[in-house]
Amino acid sequence: MNLTHKKLTPSKVVTYIVLCFWAITTLYPFVWVILNSFREKGLIRKDSFSIPTAGNGFTLDNYATAMDRFDFGSAYLNSILVSVVVTIVVVILAGLCAYGLVRYRFRGRGLLYSLIMAGMMFPVFSTIIPVFRMEAAWGIASTGNRWLSLLAVILPQIAGNLCFATIVLMGFIESVPIDLEESAYLDGCNVFQVYFHIIIPAAKSSFATVAIFSFLWSYNDLFTQSFFLRYPKEKTITLLLNEISSQAGVNYGLMAASVVLIVIPVLVVYVCLQKHIIKGLTAGAIKG
Repeated sequence: MNLTHKKLTPSKVVTYIVLCFWAITTLYPFVWVILNSFREKGLIRKDSFSIPTAGNGFTLDNYATAMDRFDFGSAYLNSILVSVVVTIVVVILAGLCAYGLVRYRFRGRGLLYSLIMAGMMFPVFSTIIPVFRMEAAWGIASTGNRWLSLLAVILPQIAGNLCFATIVLMGFIESVPIDLEESAYLDGCNVFQVYFHIIIPAAKSSFATVAIFSFLWSYNDLFTQSFFLRYPKEKTITLLLNEISSQAGVNYGLMAASVVLIVIPVLVVYVCLQKHIIKGLTAGAIKG
């Protein structure tokens, strides 16, 4: 058996050094936060770089204080509910829209595609005021009703993610061989059967990628939520972190513990679905 050894060229060495440096600078801040979340608050400013051990500043009081002072359960529920609903609706609508634009030719198709592209060019900051006034006129914003307020956040988040998701899915659906669909039509399938049994399985990595990014963007959104969610029972996890940062002051231990508690769902989602993210992005780079 002949084993081929790749030569370590100077360019590869430089690339590895840059990547290692980037990884360290990216991961170290979060490691620092985790370490100091278990450190007594009075010791963080004196020694924030060592590993806390029993008898040397290690404590769980920061987590106990965070759970006691702030309602993480309700905030988690609100954030997960908003993010899951946004993700499901975006994937369904973007998938159907992308399939229709790719496989059908109809009057106004070019205009519709141009509008979708234009929708990605307008930042949320430029539309938040008219959106807020429109939803207030509908009676779902600033009502004090928890579920209506969450709906008021869900709708603009769906609109904000829909254009990007549609463009991404169009690129993947275009790569699916049309022969598969023609065979399904010959076997008597209708358009919805073709979509759910041919298109979705063939482009599942792209759907997974869109779903993951939609969830993370919705979960981490602070700007939109700060406009529509104003009562304690409506707060999401990002609003809770904003509140903690304003109340905790120099209590860095409490802030570190709160950050760790808030980031946990994001890490779980990423760790469980990282293969889909990498596969989807790689496939997009090849097929696009």
